[in-house]
Amino acid sequence: MISIEKYKPGVRKFWLYFTAALVWSGVGIYLALLAVRWLVGVNLGTAVIFAGAGLLLAGGIYAVMFKRFADQNIARIQALRGENICIFAFQRWTGYPLVVIMMSMGIYLRVYSPIPKPYLAILYLGIGSSLLFASLRYYRYLMIRADQEK
Repeated sequence: MISIEKYKPGVRKFWLYFTAALVWSGVGIYLALLAVRWLVGVNLGTAVIFAGAGLLLAGGIYAVMFKRFADQNIARIQALRGENICIFAFQRWTGYPLVVIMMSMGIYLRVYSPIPKPYLAILYLGIGSSLLFASLRYYRYLMIRADQEK
């Protein structure tokens, strides 16, 4: 009988935290940069107002959702048993369909939506910045953990 276990890309928990941090911050930076690019084409006053609205939205999304998600994910990874854990366990398996839906919605909004890009920038800056803020929780956890292991 062939064991599928030997094909599992197993890593230590450090790499799960680090992968989660990189994915969250990478997506956050990408979305925020798209928003900034869309705001470059409008006058400065409008850009400042839209960016401010996006950052306010980011604070709300972070406080209400992403901070809690990151903390729950850190606790979930801590509770995983074993030395080598599948690299894809950096997030819950049930989260992958949500990622596909969110990516699809983002592509639709960027490509097909009649909403002008500067208005979309508010949403993209809000979601992107809140993801970036939440990713800092993973980095912070890794630094605290590194200090404890010294």
